[in-house]
Amino acid sequence: MSHPTHKHIGVIGLGIIGRGVSENLRRKGFQVFVWNRTPRPVPNFVGSPAELAEICDCVQIFVSDDEALLQTVRRMSEKLTPKHVVLAHSTVAPDSMRAAAEIVEHRGARFVEAPFTGSKAAAEKGELVYYVAGNEAALRDARPILEASGKEIIQIGQIGQATAIKIATNMITAASVQAAAEALALIQASGLPLQKFVEAMQANASHSTTLAMKIPKMIERDFEPHFSVKHMLKDIQIANRLGLSQDLELAVTAAARDQLLEQIEQGHGDDDYSAVARKYLPKTELAGSEETQTADEQVQTSAEAIIPVPETEEPKLEQENRTMTAGETTAPVSLSEDAREETHLRRGFLRQLLRRARQLLKQPVSPKQG
Repeated sequence: MSHPTHKHIGVIGLGIIGRGVSENLRRKGFQVFVWNRTPRPVPNFVGSPAELAEICDCVQIFVSDDEALLQTVRRMSEKLTPKHVVLAHSTVAPDSMRAAAEIVEHRGARFVEAPFTGSKAAAEKGELVYYVAGNEAALRDARPILEASGKEIIQIGQIGQATAIKIATNMITAASVQAAAEALALIQASGLPLQKFVEAMQANASHSTTLAMKIPKMIERDFEPHFSVKHMLKDIQIANRLGLSQDLELAVTAAARDQLLEQIEQGHGDDDYSAVARKYLPKTELAGSEETQTADEQVQTSAEAIIPVPETEEPKLEQENRTMTAGETTAPVSLSEDAREETHLRRGFLRQLLRRARQLLKQPVSPKQG
């Protein structure tokens, strides 16, 4: 397949999405040149954005934030001419998108705003959905490029408005994944298998493609990045600032922001944004387990764990651990009659303690107690 209008396509930014897009362009017959702030050992890697603009008449920009977008278009601006089409795919503030368009158009080049929805798998399969804005001529020239990595192109309106749509959709995405994490916590605390929640959601009206992808990963604590915490946090912070500028109270969005920020503070910024589930699902949770501990069993397990082992048993346990570490088999350790009696007494005490606790919880609270 040949594309005489755009023989050379430039891609700036080789993150998760940029890599997938450049691979799809090559498969569709385009000759692709690339640049990334951190050099990569990939074909046709050039030295700067300006050099890319010299070689290519169409450039796609997949950088992460406002500053990076504006810096990129400034660095390539001196090489831009009326033959160029620049497609900006970053999710940034609408004002930043308009500022980038102004820099490009000042040189006589055409500018297309084209944020997208879809993560790693969609980029690799060429199934991104683009929200686009720009003049008709620019959009017409950009369409074959976008079709190489996208399954749908939705025209929005003026520059800055496509970004507003993208921000709004990410507000719902972040909030729904946060709600799913909290729902999983509630199911787990109720002593139910998490898989039952998965089954229930599949038949629920609130189910979505995002939840279908994320919930199983959250249960497995698999936070391989498809869309990172740090990038989702950036988008949600933009949403909150836009809300403040319009005197809107975005309470749910603010709550989602706080949970993402907590993951950043714990050093998980490069994980997938579904890592907000880490707060609610402890490491000991078995993924997809058909059985989970009830609240009483968890209390009993915790209580038994803090009861000290009698000194007479410690050497035997240490010896067993050492032998197992060495890869040898060991015979079962037989407890003495005294040890069995002590264990029986401890368990009896725990059962009484749990029974008393349940009785107290069932008693009504008097006005004085409240």
